[in-house]
Amino acid sequence: MPEDIKSIGDIINNDPVFSNLRNVMQQSDVVIEFIKIFPDLLKIASAVKVEKKTLFLRVENSAWRSEIKFKEKIIIDKVNEYFKDDRIKAVRFVK
Repeated sequence: MPEDIKSIGDIINNDPVFSNLRNVMQQSDVVIEFIKIFPDLLKIASAVKVEKKTLFLRVENSAWRSEIKFKEKIIIDKVNEYFKDDRIKAVRFVK
């Protein structure tokens, strides 16, 4: 393969034109991988979306919402450690 030919992955990962696409892909990765990161939350919480480094969760009830809010820092740290990147800065809840 000639030296000046780049793979699609290299272009998407490095070209500034694709920064928005990279951001959307990273956000969706958090939602997709949430249950792999937190298998114990499978029955009580689900990731809905990520916007502006905020993870939105749907939680079964207000008691679990309070428990998860209490552990927000742990959740943020664990997600960021899993992806080795600063992807989440806050957790919010949706109904």
